[in-house]
Amino acid sequence: MVKIKSYTPPWLSKPSIGHEVFAPSDLDNGRSSSTTKNRTPPGPRRTIARRGTEVFVAVGKEIRWADLVYLKERWQDGVDRNPETGRFKRESSLAPGDDDISQPSLSDDAEGFRTLQVPVGGDIQQLIMSPFANFMAVVTTHTVRVILLPDSSHLTAPSIEVIKPKSWTLGPTTHVVDRSAIASVLWHPLGVNGSALVTVTKDAIVRVWELSQNDRWSFDTPSFTIDLQKLADGTSLDQNFSASTDGTTKGFTPDSFEMEVASACFAGRGSGGWSPMTLWIAMREGDVYALCPLLPTLWAPPPTLIPSLSVSIVANLAANEDDPAVSEQARLLAQQQLDWMGDLDNQEPRIIEGPPGEPPTEVYQRPARPGIVPRLQGPFELEMSPDSEVDLDLELSDIFAIGEKLDTDELMMGEDEELELEDIEREGLSLSVICLLSSSGQLRICLDVQGVQAQWLPPQNKSKIMGRVTIPPSLLTFQTMDILTAVDDAENGWPVFSPDVTSRYSFYVTHPSSITLVSLSPWVFRLESELQGDSEAGSDFRIDLLVSGQSSTRERLYANQGRGDSHLPLAAAVAIRDPDLGYFLLSATPYEPVAMAFDVPEDEFQPVRSVSPAFDKDAEVQPLDFYEPRPVFQPSHVFDESSTLPALLEKLRTSRYKALVNQEVRCSPATLQVFTDSHKILSDETYRLGVAAAELFRRCEKLQNELKQQIIKANEVKTRVEAVTGDDEQDEDGATETNDEAIQRRIQEAQARGEQLQARLEAMRRKVSKATSRELSDKEKSWVTEVRTLGSTILGGDDAAQGPPKLRQTIQRYNDAMALGEELSDEAKKLGGNGTEDDAAPSPAKGDLRVPSDLRKAKVTQVKSLLERESMLLEAVKSRLERLTVTN
Repeated sequence: MVKIKSYTPPWLSKPSIGHEVFAPSDLDNGRSSSTTKNRTPPGPRRTIARRGTEVFVAVGKEIRWADLVYLKERWQDGVDRNPETGRFKRESSLAPGDDDISQPSLSDDAEGFRTLQVPVGGDIQQLIMSPFANFMAVVTTHTVRVILLPDSSHLTAPSIEVIKPKSWTLGPTTHVVDRSAIASVLWHPLGVNGSALVTVTKDAIVRVWELSQNDRWSFDTPSFTIDLQKLADGTSLDQNFSASTDGTTKGFTPDSFEMEVASACFAGRGSGGWSPMTLWIAMREGDVYALCPLLPTLWAPPPTLIPSLSVSIVANLAANEDDPAVSEQARLLAQQQLDWMGDLDNQEPRIIEGPPGEPPTEVYQRPARPGIVPRLQGPFELEMSPDSEVDLDLELSDIFAIGEKLDTDELMMGEDEELELEDIEREGLSLSVICLLSSSGQLRICLDVQGVQAQWLPPQNKSKIMGRVTIPPSLLTFQTMDILTAVDDAENGWPVFSPDVTSRYSFYVTHPSSITLVSLSPWVFRLESELQGDSEAGSDFRIDLLVSGQSSTRERLYANQGRGDSHLPLAAAVAIRDPDLGYFLLSATPYEPVAMAFDVPEDEFQPVRSVSPAFDKDAEVQPLDFYEPRPVFQPSHVFDESSTLPALLEKLRTSRYKALVNQEVRCSPATLQVFTDSHKILSDETYRLGVAAAELFRRCEKLQNELKQQIIKANEVKTRVEAVTGDDEQDEDGATETNDEAIQRRIQEAQARGEQLQARLEAMRRKVSKATSRELSDKEKSWVTEVRTLGSTILGGDDAAQGPPKLRQTIQRYNDAMALGEELSDEAKKLGGNGTEDDAAPSPAKGDLRVPSDLRKAKVTQVKSLLERESMLLEAVKSRLERLTVTN
C-alpha cells in the first residue's frame, strides 16, 4: 500500500494563491453549508479535471485553471524571499524602509492562475477531459457544454483577464432542463482523435455525438440514439430503437423505474477483445447491462484490435461448425460476427494525421452489417457464493470496468516479430473486471467469466424462429467489501470511482466524507497464473483456495470529519504522477483543496545530482521523519459566513410587515410571525456557531496532546542520537572516551579478529590440501611417463628405446653433441696440449708444419666456448630432471 508523506501542502493552503483556485467566490452572500447541501442534487461530483500538471477546477458556474508546478515553485520563491513568514510581502504590509523589489507585480500574481468563463445555466457538476486533452465537457445536471481548451502558452500569459474559450452547447434541444437529467458523459475510447462523445441520460437513452469544429450541426444532433427501454423489448434488427424527439413526457412504467441509469463507463483503449467498444450501464436499482459493439460512424481502432478480433471470430466460427451440440442461436451469432468482420475487412482505411506528438491513425467506417444497433445484454445475474449474506437491494451509484489484457501470444502465433507494448498492457487478467459501487458504500468486484461479445438481434425473418435469449448473462462476484465505517454519514451520498495512474488494477473511491484506495493486485496476477497453468489439484480447488486466501486491499486515506457544520462533500479524487510533484492525489471541498503526497520508491523520479556535492542542495542532511503526517485542521467555515438576519430585515422593509419595523413591539400575529422567522435564523446560526466553537475547543485540546506526543518522540530520538554521538562518563583511570571512539575501536578490533581468523583458515586450507591426494589425469600421467623416460635416458636406463619419436630424436642429438664434444676435446689436446700455451713454437716431431699463433689461439678459444656451452646445457638438463624427479 502507499505511504502518505504529507497532506495538503502549504502552497495550496491559506493565504497562498493555490488556495484561491478552490475557494468559493460567494462566501459572504449568506449561503450556509447546510443550504448548499440541501440545494445540491444527488449525483456524481467530478469538479476537477487535469491535463498533465494543469488542473481545471469548477467552482459554482466558473472554471479556474492552475498549473500546480508553477504554484509550487512560486510559493518556494516566496519562501526564499521572505523566509520568516513563508509568503510574499504585500503592498499593505510593506514598511517605509522595505525594498520594493521583493514585491511581486500584479501581472506576476496572474501567472499560473486564470479563470475561464463558460455560459452555463447552473452549477457545474462534472468536468470530463477528452483523451487528447483538446476538448473538455462541462456538465451540469441537465446540460452539456463542450469547450475548446486554450493552449498552455495562452493560459500562462501574464494577464488577469477572464478567458472566454470557444464553446458549443451539446444538443440545445436535447439536453435541456425540461428533459431527463444526465447520468454520464463519456468520451468514446475509439473516437477519431478523441472527438466522439457518448451521453447517457437517466431515462436510459444513449446518444453518440461525433464532434467537429468545422461542422456546427455535429453539436446539435447526435449521429444516432438508442432507447434502452425499447431495445430491451426488441425482437428484430428492423425495428426502430431511436429515442422519440417530440418532447412528450412519458408516464410511469415499470421499466422507467427499474431502468433509471446511475452511471455508465467504457474500458480502456488498450484493452483486448471487445472491451474497448463495450458500454457498461449500471441502473440505480442494481441491474447491470452491456451494449457491444457501440461505435461511432467513424472510429480509429488500435493497431492490434482488428487482428485480434479476426482471430477470435474465425476460431469461434470453426469451433461452432465442428460441434453438433451448438445451438442455433450460437451459430447465428457466430455468422453475424463473421459478417461484421467481413464488412470491416472489405474497407480500405483512411490515414489521417493525429494530434501533435501522436502517430497517424487509421480511420474505419462503422460496419453496417448485420446492424448498427447492438443487442442489449442483461440484466446480468450477480452470482454470489452460497454462504454470502450480502443485501442485493442496494442503489448503485457508479460502475468501473477494467478490460481484459491483450492476448499477444495468440495474435502473434507463428510470427517472428514481437509487438511493442507497454508493460501495463502486457500484464493483467485475461478476464474483464467489473466494479459496482452502491450509495451506502458497498463495493462489489465481479468477474466477467463468460466474456461479453458483440451481439445483435436476429433479422425479421428469423426473429420468431430464434426467439428471445432464455439464459441471461452472469457476472461472478469475486469479493464484496464495505468502504464506509459506521460513523460515516451515508445519507444522500454518491460515491464515485477514480482511476489510479500507477496501475489499472487499483482505483480510488471518493465518498462525500472519505477517500479510499482499493488495489486488486494481491489476487489479479496470481489468478491469471492459476487460470493459465495446470495442476493436479484442479482449477476449481485452486481458485477456491485463492479466493479464501487472497483479497483486495483497501486503505482509508482521508476522512472528512464534521467541523461544526454538516459534512462538506468531496470532489472525485484525481491522481497525478510527475517528476516535479511526485505521486500526488488531489480533491476538494466547496471551500478548500484536499491533497495528499505519497512516498514513491527510491529508484523513481530521482533528480540529477550535481557533480560537486558542495553545490548540491539534495546532498545536505535531511531531517528525520519521525512524525506522523496528519491533515491540517481548518476551522469551520461558519465563522466566515455572514448572518442572514440583515437580509431578513431588509426584506421586511419592502414586505407587508414594513410598518412593524419602525414602531414599538406589540403583541399581534404579524409580530409573532416576524419573531418566529427571526428565531429560526438566529437559532440555526447560533447552533452552528456553538458546534463549531466546541469542535475548535476539542481540537485545541487534542493539539496539546499531539504536541506532547511529538515532544516525547523528539526526546526519544534525541536520546538515541546522544547515545551514538555523545560522551561517556570517565572510567577509573580518569580517561574519557567518546562513543564514536569506542565504536571505531570496536570496529578495528573486529577487523583484526577477522584477519586472524582468515589467516588461520588459509593455513588450515593449505594443510588439508597437502594431506588430500587425488588421482592424476591422463595428461598428467603421460607427462610423468615422458619425464621418466627422458631421465632414464640421460641418467641411464632402459626406457629410451620405448619413448616417442620426438624424445628419441632429442636423445640422439644429445648423444651426437656428447660425441662431438669428446672428439673436439681430443683434437684440441693433440693440437695445443692442454690449450693454455701462449707461444706458437713448432713441435720437433712435426717437422716443418707451422700454424700461425693468432689462428691457433682463435681455434682454441672457439673450442673452449663450445665445450662450455655443452657443459652448461648438460647441467641444465640434469638439474631439470632432478627437479622433476623430486616433484613426482
